[in-house]
Amino acid sequence: MSEQYEYVPHRLLHRRVRDIASGVEGELMAVINENVSDAPTEHWVELAYIRGASGLEFTTSAANVEPAE
Repeated sequence: MSEQYEYVPHRLLHRRVRDIASGVEGELMAVINENVSDAPTEHWVELAYIRGASGLEFTTSAANVEPAE
């Protein structure tokens, strides 16, 4: 797997967000366009890194991020 990635600007960066897939809320720390393929063919996805209340970060698709209410 290629260790390639790039940071992507996001309007909710450093704001409180909710992962619609899990319902978990936290602060959006970064959005990264990352190659997640183990094969010779690259597969790029935009991953959102969210820091939850426990202080641990988790990832989800950037498309799953919405402002927390």
